[in-house]
Formats: sequence, structure tokens, C-alpha cells
Amino acid sequence: MSTAAATAALRTGAPETEGFVDTYQALAAPVVNQLAGQDFRAQWQAMADLGVLKLAAPEATAPGPVTRSLAMIEGIGLAGADPGLCYALASQIFGMQFPLRDALGADAWRAVADVQEGRELLCHALTERGGGSDPFSMETRARRDGDGFVLDGAKTFITAAPVADRAIVFARTAEGRSPFALSAFLFPLDLPGIRRGETFTKTALPTVPMGELLFEGARLPASALLGQEGSGLAVMASTTAWERSLVLGYALGPMRRLLARTVDWAAERDHFGRRMGASHQVAGRISEMALALHRSRVQLYAMAARLDAGTPARQLAAGAALTKISVSEDYVRMTEHATALSGVRAFLPGFDLAADLAAPMAALTYAGPNDLLRVGVARQLGLPVEN
Repeated sequence: MSTAAATAALRTGAPETEGFVDTYQALAAPVVNQLAGQDFRAQWQAMADLGVLKLAAPEATAPGPVTRSLAMIEGIGLAGADPGLCYALASQIFGMQFPLRDALGADAWRAVADVQEGRELLCHALTERGGGSDPFSMETRARRDGDGFVLDGAKTFITAAPVADRAIVFARTAEGRSPFALSAFLFPLDLPGIRRGETFTKTALPTVPMGELLFEGARLPASALLGQEGSGLAVMASTTAWERSLVLGYALGPMRRLLARTVDWAAERDHFGRRMGASHQVAGRISEMALALHRSRVQLYAMAARLDAGTPARQLAAGAALTKISVSEDYVRMTEHATALSGVRAFLPGFDLAADLAAPMAALTYAGPNDLLRVGVARQLGLPVEN
């Protein structure tokens, strides 16, 4: 049974959206086979050459620009593109490119739009070793100096930092926990005073590199400032809402592939004198996997539709958090079901049923730990809860 046949009943999107998924699956399939063993930048460029990083014009319809990008990510994942590569692409597209296009305006966006060609790569530098998820504990500082800024500090756990060409960096421009104490900057990483720190070896999504950026008296031009001085928290709210809304789109392709190969296994495996799939318990687990995938697709494409309709990302903060929590936890549950059905083969790398347990578990943490996101949702519901 093919991947398409195993999930045909779950094609619940509009025909034009499903067509984009199919198109990018077909485009990516031969490229994926050629990329085995190549480094991250080569894989990134190959996907960019297919048009995955290009944002459709804001006025595009049927499907809209956000939905198109989500369908592209699902399609290349369905073709077998590395999940880490799909994650990094989704993170840049939804966590950086779309919010930057919204924030910069047409002229300023054109100056950085070459990232859509894949020749330059962005990274998002927010986290510090001592700060975790609390932005007001930030120690990186940008002080006014003439007509620009001087940046000092360090950022860590940054996706793509070892290979990125430009960075969105958040820094303190005033003291205290005022909502106007932080500012956001966008600048190239080849400026004097900028170094790349440690590169981390990861157990989850190891294909995409992660590292640190160190700033030692780095002089930034005034044009590096995103928005107004003191608007960093607003920029952060936009980028995080965008990312939480849609970054888990990277998991849709791997989830569909996981369901397809589990269905194949259950349909063909002889078990106690009958096909394994004839067991009600097995059928129940596979139906739960299908439910998790269906729920995830519906939620992610619903968020894309709301963004395509012009809803500001900051107004979707609660929905974005709930979507990220739901899809990441469904990804974990789906993998647990597949692992239970595959038995020992799930833990043997040489078998087609080998399970990737680390990537789904990591989804519970990136773009904000789910426990912390639950607190934020409760606060928006009116509960007097603190972090």
C-alpha cells in the first residue's frame, strides 16, 4: 500500500491545497534520494531550489500564501525529506520570513528577501543560558552609540546558528522588567565583534545544527533595529505566535509516513494464524494514530487559514499555543502507538519500522515548553496564574 493510499481518507483539505501537497511531494521525491549523505546547507539549498522558501504574494488565493507554504512543507516531508531539515525550513518560513515581511514593509523586506533563494540563512537568537523562557532575565545589551548600537552578550540553543548568515537578535536596551526594555535587531553575522560559540550535538533532529552566538562590542547600524527601540517584546510576540501556530507543520509528512508503514505492517504481518490487522486491539491503535494525524492536519491548516484571512498573529496567541501543544502531543502519542505495534523492530536501526522517539519528544519543548504554554493559555482565560 502506498503512503498516499494509506492516508487517502485523511485528505480533508481543499482540493487546491491537497494539490500543492501532492506537487511538492512529487518534486521533492527524486531530490531527497540524491541528498543522502550531503551536508545541511546542500540539503537546504536543494529545497530552496524547489521554491519551498518562497512566500506567495499576500494577495494570493486558493490557497493563500500561508497555506501554500504549509502544504509545501507537508509535501517535502511526505516525500521523505529529513525531519530536521523540514523543521528548520518551517522555523525560518513561519517564525521569521512571514513575520519579517509583515513587520518590515515592502521596501525593507526586499532588502532581505534573498533568503527565499536559500543562499542566505536566518536564525532567531532569543534564549540565553541563564534565562530560559523568561525574556526579562536577558543580559545581552545593545547600547546607543552615535547613530547606531553596540551589542554585547551571548545567545544559546539557536537553531542553525553554526551555518546562518543573518540573525534576529533580542537585546536589552533599558533596565528593569518594563515591556519596553527590549529591542529586536536583524543583521549579518560577518560583522566585527561577532563570533560563533559552541556547536551542540543533539539527539533529536540532529541534521539541523544548533549553536551559540557571542557578541563582543559588535557595532550595529541604526538600520539593524526592527521596529522602534523598545518594541522587542512586540516583535517577540509576533514571531513566537507565528512559529507556534505552524512550526509543527514539519511533522505532518513524517506522521503520514509513519501511519502508512504501520498500516502496511499490520496488513501484511501474520500473527497467531491471522493478519495482524484483523485484531481489534491493533485496529484500535491504528485508528488512534489516524485520529492524531487528522486532528493535527485540521488544526494546522485552520491556523494557516486564519493567518491568510489577515488575522494578526498576536491575536492568535492562545490558539497558537493550543495548536502547538495539541500537535506535539499527538505526534508523541502516534509514535508510541507505532512503537507498540512494531515491537522490537522499532528499536533496530536496520528495520523499516525503526522509530524516531527523540524528535516527537523534542517537539514538546521547542517554541516554548508545553507546560509553560499551558500557563499562558490559562492566564488568557482569566486565571490569576503566574509563570
